[in-house]
This record gives sequence, C-alpha cells and structure tokens, in this order.
Amino acid sequence: MKKLLLGLAGLLVLGILAGYGIGWYVQQGKQSVERIPIVAAVALPPQAVQLYFAAPQGTYLQSEMRQIPGCDEDRDCIGSLLQELISGSQQGSLPVLPESLRVLGIELENDLVRINFSRQLVDYHPGGSLSELLTVYSIVNSLVENFSYLRQLQILIDGQSQQTLKGHVRIDQPVYADFSFSHPPLPGPEIVDETEIQEGQDLNNE
Repeated sequence: MKKLLLGLAGLLVLGILAGYGIGWYVQQGKQSVERIPIVAAVALPPQAVQLYFAAPQGTYLQSEMRQIPGCDEDRDCIGSLLQELISGSQQGSLPVLPESLRVLGIELENDLVRINFSRQLVDYHPGGSLSELLTVYSIVNSLVENFSYLRQLQILIDGQSQQTLKGHVRIDQPVYADFSFSHPPLPGPEIVDETEIQEGQDLNNE
C-alpha cells in the first residue's frame, strides 16, 4: 500500500513539474513573439509636378500643376505622372493623350526614358501635324521638367518602334524636349484664299 501511495505521489510530482515546464515554455514563446519589432510603413508625402496640356486654342502647350503620390523609385513617379497626363486637364486645357491609353513599360537609361505605350496612342489620336507635335512634346516636356537628369524620350507602340505617330511627327528616334511649344505662336501674315477673292469678284460682276 505504501509503495502504491509513493508511486502516486511521484506521478503527482512529475505531473506538477511537467505542468510548470509546459507553462514556462509557452510563456517564453509568448515573450519571444512580443519581442519581434513591428516596422510601420512610412507614407511618403505627395509630390508636385508640372504637366503640359494643349491650350484651349489647340495651338500651343500650357502648364498645369498637379500632385502625384509619393514614391521611392523614379519609374513609379514617371508612371504616376503619365497617368495624370492621360487623365487630362483639370483647368480647361485640351487633352493630349487618349483616355483609354495604357503605359505598358518604362525604362530608364542615363538621360533617356523609353516608354512603351499601348496601341490606343495611335488608334485614337486625331492626327494632324500640330496635334501630333503637341502630344509628343507634352510628354517629353513634362518628363524633362520634373526629372532634371532626363533629356530625351523614346516612344514605343506595343513594344515596337514606329516611324511616325500618325503620319506626320517622327517617333522612330529619341525626341528632345522643346519648350518653344509652350508659347502662343507668333501672328503671321493673313493668308487670303484666292478662291474666295474670285467668288467675291463674280458676285460683284453680277
């Protein structure tokens, strides 16, 4: 009987010790978890950029300030800037890029930025030499204005180089910024249509 009681007492002591051991192990695990530092993501402040859209007259570019989200990488900043150009003006200027346009890729190489646009840049562009010039230089001027190390832009369409945008402005070579498009054109001599003169003379003769 004594042996049985001693055995039970030993088992009880072992059980108590095991319980303490398990409790200590769990507590240490909790403390280890609690010691893991939690690093909170720091939100970067918005960045002010200057964009170029077509003036209401459609003859030159005019600037417009905009805020884009803060970003660590220039590729991300450029992507946000292009998205603002695609979204259009907030101050009554004319759009320079189709709303459905997508940016498929951005590559940086020294002072060159290579941007791969979707086919909508060509398919939904209204065409015309002046309109094409304003589109191309709104992009390159906006980029160079906000990223001081950039000097030139290479435009790709669906990953391919294309000779012209829509038959007038060549885009098969890198394009340099030209801020002369940011000024109203100088007034030139009035061009008189000879057909209208002839029609007026005919009416007078009648």
